[in-house]
Amino acid sequence: MKCPGQDTQYWTESAIFETECPECGHPMEFFKDDATRRCGNCQKKIVNPKMDFGCASYCQFAEQCLGTLPEEFIAKHDDLLKDRVAVEMKRYFGMDFKRIGHASKVARFAEKIGKAEKANLSVVLCAAYLHDIGIKNAEDKYNSSAPEYQEIEGPAVAREILERLGANEEMISEVCDIVGHHHHPRDEETLNFKCLYDADMITNMEDCNGKKSLDPEVFKNKLDRILMTGSGKELARQVLMDD
Repeated sequence: MKCPGQDTQYWTESAIFETECPECGHPMEFFKDDATRRCGNCQKKIVNPKMDFGCASYCQFAEQCLGTLPEEFIAKHDDLLKDRVAVEMKRYFGMDFKRIGHASKVARFAEKIGKAEKANLSVVLCAAYLHDIGIKNAEDKYNSSAPEYQEIEGPAVAREILERLGANEEMISEVCDIVGHHHHPRDEETLNFKCLYDADMITNMEDCNGKKSLDPEVFKNKLDRILMTGSGKELARQVLMDD
């Protein structure tokens, strides 16, 4: 079924309109289904000022429907995707509020670290919401929530969720890769992985009372050894050491 908004049989006279280029003021003509057009005078690529890209921000068929989307709307798609992943994570865990709370806290820390490190927040946050998504299947199959079993089971569940939500393959592959080894850093890691890893470690350490028995300097040195980003180390000191 073709989107009614893009089907010419539903068009009226307002489907073709004139506007001015916001860069140089030259007259421009748009069809209502033009995502963008180039100004004939200054050659600037201009977004259709009357087009509603709301559905394009999440629809997996947006590019086929609208053509090549402007960069700002691709960014909007990814930004909205992380929020929908959060909803799917909560739906998947159901009444397991402990795991929902853990994933949500990891996501909050990951966002702070990711912003400071200038990481890809869409990848970081999707990975944060989904990092423990394999735990239910691990318990069902292996009667264990051990990290290695979570990492075996997590990527398939994460991929199903992301594909259903219309994520692109590049994002799906990276998020699933992070989910599949999030407890076990490799020798060389991406910045996005490091942000998620630090956020998860800080969350786990905040829930552990063992830190209270350590000398502050010893504990600081331990944080510096364990954590992988400068922003993660700074956040850890704020969260775990500042009273």
